[in-house]
Amino acid sequence: MNLNLRPKEECQFDAVSLGEVMLRLDPGEGRIRTARNFRAWEGGGEYNVVRGLRRCFGMKTAVITAFADNEVGKLMEDFILQGGVDTSLINWKKTDGIGRICRNGINFTERGFGIRGAVGCSDRANTAIAQATPEDFDFDYIFGELGVRWLHTGGIYAALSEQSCETVLAAIKAAKKYGTIVSYDLNYRPSMWSAIGGQEKAQEVNKEIAKYVDVMIGNEEDFTACLGFEIEGNDKDLKQLNLDGYKKMINEAAKTYPNFKAVATTLREVKTATVNDWSAICWADGEIHKAKDYKGLEIMDRVGGGDSFASGLIYGLMTTEDASLAVNYGAAHGALAMTTPGDTTMASKKEVEAIMGGAGARVQR
Repeated sequence: MNLNLRPKEECQFDAVSLGEVMLRLDPGEGRIRTARNFRAWEGGGEYNVVRGLRRCFGMKTAVITAFADNEVGKLMEDFILQGGVDTSLINWKKTDGIGRICRNGINFTERGFGIRGAVGCSDRANTAIAQATPEDFDFDYIFGELGVRWLHTGGIYAALSEQSCETVLAAIKAAKKYGTIVSYDLNYRPSMWSAIGGQEKAQEVNKEIAKYVDVMIGNEEDFTACLGFEIEGNDKDLKQLNLDGYKKMINEAAKTYPNFKAVATTLREVKTATVNDWSAICWADGEIHKAKDYKGLEIMDRVGGGDSFASGLIYGLMTTEDASLAVNYGAAHGALAMTTPGDTTMASKKEVEAIMGGAGARVQR
């Protein structure tokens, strides 16, 4: 496949993301409702992808976001700096002492275990990035003067507010103007869309965004909820996935949106919270490529697994333009990321490629 990527030498960044970065508070093996201690991390559906591209794959990345200019915002910046992601594109917003003007988002996440599923409880209304307008970011400067090869954003950011719907469209249009490849993860969250029009609004916004996307990414439910494509043969609880139904759906999506250069979806069958079957497929140039199956994958923390899939996929597409290889980078990276706590990857490129090559879990000394 030919992505027609901008030359590396004319761009300051390999990839940037647009979206919210939250403070994740994690009760470890316990539950949110009974916790007395929380471990702090950073995380966000869009940010996690460029963090993975930087930390695991060594690419130069930056995050386009906004923080309330207070101590929590500075803590978030410090986390991002530790991950190696450039913070120069962050917009710092003035706030009062109690968050009436704007605030920073918080996400409580428990991992789940066995028959008890993972649980997320976010506190993210009225955040700085939810209020951000296109005027808060000079997109012509970012994509035109600085230069960006790849922009990643997604449906979580689009669902934050009525304003964020407009800002994500402005960013994508500016990126396209300067030849930047755009990837978008549908990442449907019913609770986030409920206050601004529900699934009807989600489809209205995402169908418009889809017209400008080069690489569309989603999971089992996203393509149906966000774009209206039905997947034949899946049971309502998604305990068993029908691969032929996915292939038919992806081919239909590619016909509907001829601008798509690639369409990828993760395949997850949840046996228990800590044991999943995991794989992925990717459409490109009229063909569908399936990643290696990870049957009975043992999971420590599933949150961020899809984001790590996306970063592996993007790395593979950017460096090889081979969809079959790229989807395997994505599936292996996502699988490894789910064996460690937190939203963001702790894997190395060497480990990812070893897993792709069939390496086992024997001790390394």
